[in-house]
Amino acid sequence: MELKPYQQQVINDLSSFLEQVQTTKDVKEAFYTFWAQHPKTPLFPFVGTAIEPYKNNVPRVPHICIKVPTAGGKTFIACNALKTIFDTFAYDKPKAVVWLVPSITILDQTIKNLKDPKHPYRQKINAHFGNKVEIFDKSALLQGSGFNATSVKEQLNILVFSFDSLRVKNKEDRKVFQENGNLQSFESLLGQETEITLGAVIKYLNPVVVVDESHNAESDLSVDMLKVINPCFILDLTATPRKNSNIISFIDALELKKENMVKLPVIVYNHQDKTEVINSSLQLRSRLEAQAKAEEKKGGKYIRPIVLFQAQPKNGKDFLNEEEEKTNVQKLKEKLLELKIPADQIKIKTANINEIKGIDLMSKDCPVRYIITINALKEGWDCPFAYILASLADKSSSVDVEQILGRVLRQPYVMKHNFPLLNVSYVLTASSKFLDTLDNIVKGLNKAGFSDKDYKLAEPVVTEEPKKQDFLQQLSFFPAAEEPAADIASDIDTARISVPSPSANVSEAVWSGAVTEIEQTALQQNDAFEKKVMEIETTDTPVFPNEIQQLVKTYGIKDIFREQAEQLALPQFFLNVPANDLFGNQETASLLEKEYLLEGFALSKSDTNIAFDSIASELYKIDLDETKKEHTPTFVRLDGGVKDNLMTYILDPTRKESRVKNFTKRIMDIIGNMYPIPDKEIEKYVKRILEDFNDGQFSDFANNEYTYTDKIKQKIKALSETYAEKKFRDFLDTDKVFCRSSFHFPKNISPGSTSKDITKSLYEKEGSINGFEERVINEIANKSNIAFWTRNIERKGFRINGFVNHYPDFIIQTKSGKTLLLETKGDHLDAEQKIRLGRLWAGKAGNNYRYFMVYERRTVEDAYKLEDFLQMIKSI
Repeated sequence: MELKPYQQQVINDLSSFLEQVQTTKDVKEAFYTFWAQHPKTPLFPFVGTAIEPYKNNVPRVPHICIKVPTAGGKTFIACNALKTIFDTFAYDKPKAVVWLVPSITILDQTIKNLKDPKHPYRQKINAHFGNKVEIFDKSALLQGSGFNATSVKEQLNILVFSFDSLRVKNKEDRKVFQENGNLQSFESLLGQETEITLGAVIKYLNPVVVVDESHNAESDLSVDMLKVINPCFILDLTATPRKNSNIISFIDALELKKENMVKLPVIVYNHQDKTEVINSSLQLRSRLEAQAKAEEKKGGKYIRPIVLFQAQPKNGKDFLNEEEEKTNVQKLKEKLLELKIPADQIKIKTANINEIKGIDLMSKDCPVRYIITINALKEGWDCPFAYILASLADKSSSVDVEQILGRVLRQPYVMKHNFPLLNVSYVLTASSKFLDTLDNIVKGLNKAGFSDKDYKLAEPVVTEEPKKQDFLQQLSFFPAAEEPAADIASDIDTARISVPSPSANVSEAVWSGAVTEIEQTALQQNDAFEKKVMEIETTDTPVFPNEIQQLVKTYGIKDIFREQAEQLALPQFFLNVPANDLFGNQETASLLEKEYLLEGFALSKSDTNIAFDSIASELYKIDLDETKKEHTPTFVRLDGGVKDNLMTYILDPTRKESRVKNFTKRIMDIIGNMYPIPDKEIEKYVKRILEDFNDGQFSDFANNEYTYTDKIKQKIKALSETYAEKKFRDFLDTDKVFCRSSFHFPKNISPGSTSKDITKSLYEKEGSINGFEERVINEIANKSNIAFWTRNIERKGFRINGFVNHYPDFIIQTKSGKTLLLETKGDHLDAEQKIRLGRLWAGKAGNNYRYFMVYERRTVEDAYKLEDFLQMIKSI
């Protein structure tokens, strides 16, 4: 299983943040700079906004949060994030993770999935850490089962705990901090003076901490617990970040809908009474199952829609004792049995009764179609077959679905189904306090990480009357008396309920008016959601998550230039690539990406001459500002001396073959992903380099492995760019690569930092520019032959997509109809690659396009000095 695009964006955000930490050595500054320079959403954290200044919860430890809605794959994101985080630390740091979860249900689920070699979580971690991975629960750790001083150095160790296990609330939990003879092997690491406890071992390991459902772990007790285990990095995962969170990535509901992760929108319908709720639930569920069967016959996946019947606690109590609970839900089950629904299709799941334990609800052999609950189906219970949440609260009560609404949102098989009704979810209620019910639905969506935009009413008029009633009640001196809570089954009239027969022709059945309205609304709203998703995919304007929409300042094209700008389409490079076609070898034109140019690149056979003799002058040095101690993280990639006996063993000159193998692995781990160059090619190339090393170079490498690795990485990059440029030129000469009008100016831009107002700018505000750029564009804009100009935003605007991706600084339109791309460069900077690419683009784009590189005073072949350029441009 690979990351969805929005999940990859989360990993990219994490990587960018860590780069800022490495650069600034100050987490607070890194957090601010990360948001101020974010390629998609440049923002400045201010108090009182969705993104506030960094909160130093655990001093000297980076502590960040990822906000992903329910069903967005938080755990899978975390599994992918581990390598990104550990790549930031020294290679020989023990790889330990403390994985914290809020409940026993999630604890068991997490351990099961992480241990299962067939599960995507474990497969991804194994791939990233060379299959050297072990998962431990608290019991195994206390027994020292496979957990010792040797294993912590040789593998990734993931220690899974519930929050309470480390909060030391009772005798059982205190065992973590009691002396333990099973862990005696750690004395060699902790020292003879240290009491050997599991807590002391975890503290020594200085682990990465993953906090699942972190909104449950914000108390002072939880923060103190985090401090005790001595983390080196804390990653919070939640759909609902709290005030203490340092959020580095937001995921919006539409992103999940686009990737078919969720059943949205939620269609809400309010009935007259509980009888109607049950009647609609049974009919709608039968209708959904009939369509699911029809889809399966045509090659679709197996789906058996499930109704969650939510029974409200009696007398307003949040929890019932076992006897009350059993009586309450049992009466509802008896009503369903009266309707001739088979007993094996009905299960109860409450705090005290769990009839679905051990049942695989996704199995074709499972008969369950109805689950009766109160609020027991909270975090950790996920069944994508749950489609309908039917609340059987008293009519006089507002329906509280906050805790379990998220349980019906997951999309079966993470795919779009042909029958639209299978792509949305449903909430059916019967409440005279429907406005309060809607508030609770919004709270439920919020709890799952969504917003009030993600539900739709199947009967909008029902909100009008309660509005007036609530307003009059607010004016009253005495609150309205609530009706006493009735027995859950007392007003359910089974005679009015029509249960569709499994063998009936469902397509010809006569449905109740409510079901018809629900279906019509579902079809309309699903269609509207799909159109919105399509707009996201086809527009150049970024869609921002709900939480930060109000913070993002966008600037539109000025009215005076709109018509002219909309008619322009800048050429980009395209390549004909094979298309999947049943009727022959068809080709389709695709935007050129560098990966196409590196096909056939044999790195393993390339030149290995690298100037390692200059290493001494380039060594990394510790660069810690003592005034920033409070925020300085403990992880910085530094070269240093040979630290352990293992390295001495590797350096043994009599073991050259083993030495090359071990150093190759170290380099591969440090060098990271260089897509699209295959890891195998990089590994072969590195081995060739090391095979020519003498003993002195191996020793020097052991002391300066990061600097040596950087040299190798720079060489690989240079070789790949040389190869890509040659292939690009060959493709141009043979017309395999060609220019096609492609890029349109976005209607709005969100540059973050903006520049001074300069005449003839295309947008109401333009992105920030430096002093030399400002001087150049101001001179150009004031020329009489210039129509308009715009600052081309790096990584978001127009790119010349050749053997490198080049984003010229400015796009300028002349009154004569010429489009000029302008790149400005300080006299101290080299830019031969960009000059060559720019000229190739201009040569293929056509007579209406020009490319210019401009220096202030420096003379560079095929580039202009500023004075000469300003004279020449007047004639274009």
